[in-house]
Amino acid sequence: MSNTDTAPAEVVCATSGFTGVLHPREVPLGGPRAIRVRRTLPQRERSLIGAWCFADHYGPHTVADGVGMDVPPHPHTGLQTVSWLFEGEVEHRDSAGVHAYVRPGELNLMTAGAGICHSEVSTAATTVLHGVQLWVALPDSDRNTTRDFAHYVPEPVRIPGAVLRVFLGALSGSRSPVHTFTPLLGAQVDIDPGATAVLDIDPAFEHGVLLDQGSIEAAGTPLDVADLAYQPVGCEVLTLRNTGDGPARAILLGGPPFGEELVMWWNFVGRSHDDIATYRRLWQDHDDRFGAVDGYQGPVTRLPAPPLPNATLRPRPNPKGTP
Repeated sequence: MSNTDTAPAEVVCATSGFTGVLHPREVPLGGPRAIRVRRTLPQRERSLIGAWCFADHYGPHTVADGVGMDVPPHPHTGLQTVSWLFEGEVEHRDSAGVHAYVRPGELNLMTAGAGICHSEVSTAATTVLHGVQLWVALPDSDRNTTRDFAHYVPEPVRIPGAVLRVFLGALSGSRSPVHTFTPLLGAQVDIDPGATAVLDIDPAFEHGVLLDQGSIEAAGTPLDVADLAYQPVGCEVLTLRNTGDGPARAILLGGPPFGEELVMWWNFVGRSHDDIATYRRLWQDHDDRFGAVDGYQGPVTRLPAPPLPNATLRPRPNPKGTP
């Protein structure tokens, strides 16, 4: 998925001392009639949870009127994209030659590395589109790795009060085989009506709980749909309580604090203004760094990069008091 803001703000990803709940903001996914997504990462209060640097939640969105997801070829650098659906189907094409489909309960992970471009289009069979799109920042040692793609269907695991689908990392005895460049946790948690799920978690990880549907309390804090609760390192247990009469569903994200400062602008993750300016220029020049997508049929052949801001993009130092 692309950040299609026409005037994207500079986001400096650095550890912060924030602990609490991040509330989403709505942004369009391209064009005046596009679907709208709820974005919780990045924000000023917190731009990273582990290496997770971007989180969009969308739907349930009815596409019977013909307005679905149609994101033309667009570039990425220095990250992995994680696509996870609850309803619907999305066709993925990328410049590594991958043609795949994103379906509910199935992980699609694309590694951009030094550069890739891809398109995403909801299929004609889709009547309701509902899911999350997540990005993971690559560490400096691996940010120029080669393009890659992984697909994985996790088996549901029953624990007291909930069902888990662990698509990245390990939780409650379930482990994903999908490779990441830093330790990560990504899981769907479905909590039974009125139940409490107690999860044994890695105390070296910070965690985020993104509510998709229902009513839950994360570590005692009530969440609204698309809210993202943050829990810092040092906790060995995470308690999720379904306070409603119906089922509740959340996405659990985690990882050790990401110690590197990043500059993230539009669809690029870099380390400096010069990095971002170079990526933008190469994309506009149709450079082979990003390749090309075959088979996309849409109103435009590729998304142009917006203008750079009239300022130097600079990493912001970690706030005072941050470990």
